[in-house]
Amino acid sequence: MIARVRAGEAEAYADLVRAHTGIALRAAAALGAGADAEDVVQQAFVKAYCALGGFRDGASFKPWLLSIVANETRNTVRTAARQRTLAGREAALAQAEPLIPESADPAVATLETERRSALLSALEKLSEEHRLVVTYRYLLEMDESETAQALGWPRGTVKSRLNRALRKLGRLLPDFEPREGGDERE
Repeated sequence: MIARVRAGEAEAYADLVRAHTGIALRAAAALGAGADAEDVVQQAFVKAYCALGGFRDGASFKPWLLSIVANETRNTVRTAARQRTLAGREAALAQAEPLIPESADPAVATLETERRSALLSALEKLSEEHRLVVTYRYLLEMDESETAQALGWPRGTVKSRLNRALRKLGRLLPDFEPREGGDERE
C-alpha cells in the first residue's frame, strides 16, 4: 500500500488512515493527549504522509505511525502545560497590580499605571516565543538558566530570543529610556 501512496494514489493513503485511525486515537489518549487526541492524530497523519519518502521498504507502518503519534502527543502535552503555566502566571501578574501608597504623588501613580499598560500592550504584540521569554526572564524574574529550563530551550536560544524580543519591544516603546539601575522611564 505504501508503494501505491508513493506512486501518487491518494485513495491508498486514505485506506491507511482509515485502517490506523482507531489505534492512533487510542495511543494518543493513552499517552495523555486527552481532548486533543483527534488533533494529535490528524497532525501525526500529516507528518507521516510528508515523511513517507524516508519510510523503510518492508517495515511495518503501524509502529512507525505510532512513534509519530507519540512524538506529537508529547509535543502537545508539553505545549499545553507551558501555556497553562504561562496563562496562570500572566493572570497572577495582571491581578498583582503594584500597590501605590496613598502618600504617593497621583501624577506619578498615573504615569506608572500608564507605563505598565503600555508595556503589557506591547508584550501582546510580540510573537508567543518572544512574549514567553520576556515574561519568564523579566516579569517573573527568572535567571537565564531558570528561563531555559522552564521553556525547555537551550540557554543560547533564550539569549538570542530575548535579544530579539527586547529589540522589538524597543521599537514598540520608542519613548522609554533606561533609568539609572536599569529601569525604564519616558
